[in-house]
Amino acid sequence: MTELEIRRSTYDDPDAAKLINEVQQYYAELYGRPDVAPSTPADFLLPTGLFLIGYVDGTPVTTGAWRLHDADEPGYVEGDVELKRMYVVPAAQGRGHARTILAELERTARAEGHRRMVLSTGALQVAAIQLYLSSGYELVPPFGFYRDKSLVRCYVKPLAAGA
Repeated sequence: MTELEIRRSTYDDPDAAKLINEVQQYYAELYGRPDVAPSTPADFLLPTGLFLIGYVDGTPVTTGAWRLHDADEPGYVEGDVELKRMYVVPAAQGRGHARTILAELERTARAEGHRRMVLSTGALQVAAIQLYLSSGYELVPPFGFYRDKSLVRCYVKPLAAGA
């Protein structure tokens, strides 16, 4: 198996844009529309955000990101970062790349002093749900942008050492 090389990037980098477009197409196929939750490139800049791309042999195959949320937003607490844009191209799935990039996102968020990783995903994204559950995330009541949608599933994981 070829090793995944993870690089920090920006949301508007050409490789990021290509993979974001692919994941948006995937969402549209599953749910009838892309993810319309608001986000901007500035959301994913340190220290309040981060965007990562994973490469195999120089080819971008996976993305993942996190961004800070204010405690005054419904469902969020102080120190929360939201996981976003987790995606692995179909040809590279099943090789542990999602787990690798998820671990790096958790590590970097923890290093920036953030306390909890939160996320929303869709009920039809079974592999994603399995990844999150097997990585220590717990199902919680819906919150955030999609909190009133029946297919939303929200998860939380403490990032504190030993949690």
